[in-house]
Amino acid sequence: MKKIVISTGGGDAPGLNAVIYAVVHSCYRRGWEVYGSRSGYKGLLNLDELMRLTLEDVEEIYATGGTILGSTNKGNPFSTPVENLAGEIQIVDISDKIMKNFTRMGFDCHIAIGGDGSLEIAHRFALKGMPVVGVPKTIDNDLEATDRTFGFDTAVSTATEALDKLHSTAKSHDRVMVVEVMGRDSGWIALYSGISGGADVILIPEIPFDMDEVCKKITDNELHGKDYAIVVVAEGASVKGGTVINKGDGELGREEVILGGVGEWVASEIRKRINKDTRSLVLGHLQRGGSPTNFDRLLALRFGAAAVRLIADGIFGQMVALSASSMIPVPLIDAIKSRKKVDLNSDKVLTAREIGICLGDCQDFFEKQEDNGKQ
Repeated sequence: MKKIVISTGGGDAPGLNAVIYAVVHSCYRRGWEVYGSRSGYKGLLNLDELMRLTLEDVEEIYATGGTILGSTNKGNPFSTPVENLAGEIQIVDISDKIMKNFTRMGFDCHIAIGGDGSLEIAHRFALKGMPVVGVPKTIDNDLEATDRTFGFDTAVSTATEALDKLHSTAKSHDRVMVVEVMGRDSGWIALYSGISGGADVILIPEIPFDMDEVCKKITDNELHGKDYAIVVVAEGASVKGGTVINKGDGELGREEVILGGVGEWVASEIRKRINKDTRSLVLGHLQRGGSPTNFDRLLALRFGAAAVRLIADGIFGQMVALSASSMIPVPLIDAIKSRKKVDLNSDKVLTAREIGICLGDCQDFFEKQEDNGKQ
């Protein structure tokens, strides 16, 4: 009989509970025990925070958002802020204590569910000798080694529904509505929801934008009888020649700054440049909430079951990935080495340009085709 521990780390995403459901059911069919570590690695640091997971504990959770284990993006065991006796904050490595507790509890494998940050921590534990299997989770869909991550489809659906509703109010008041969505380094949510939601402008991190071109698109709308506009901007988008707008440094022990504010900045620039009534809206954590869509629910269940199959086959140090229509193992090191960016020559980007959406550079699709023909 094997003994498995699961953790959910980083930002929450719709589908986490579905993974847990699949893992528990797959393990119990094999006669294995399953434990959950609350709030990331907290359960492996403090054994009182470990919870036994039975079939009754996970009944019907596959349809619910969030995670029954709780999650955190502050719990890096290799870089933990601790206050010393002098009242000073020091960054310490507590990973050895977690390794000892893992061994003490007799666990055979740790299933780490998370994005690039959480999977990097899992990889470091794998290097220390912990048998680990990773499951990719991020609403940003920015993990290179898998075609899709669960949570992304739900986030896009939420953003698209918001855009659909904003059209009527924008049109009623001849306003420009600027909607800020998540996407630190990759513009997948902005691109997918913007195209599906009928946006006039989509600004993504992969294309530094020119405000003159953004305003030109909005004024061009008016020339064609459309007195309102919808602008979708990813939180990590930056103005051409400028820097990413942010709220400041993150908490102690975290290197990344807290993004946010680019939507209001873009709205302010539009007001100043073309004197257009402009409002901004930040969807924020709304994109993380709610029940997973059918696609995310099924994908998460498949990930969870595939992770258990890897354990049964004795394959560790790997992440379960979706490739075409199959579940395959990929080394954790490959899963975290780079973030997946939007391919600017992809069909989706070309589609956006062809139907007249401005991507911040407002490069006209047909002009580009003519230039290529002349060359």
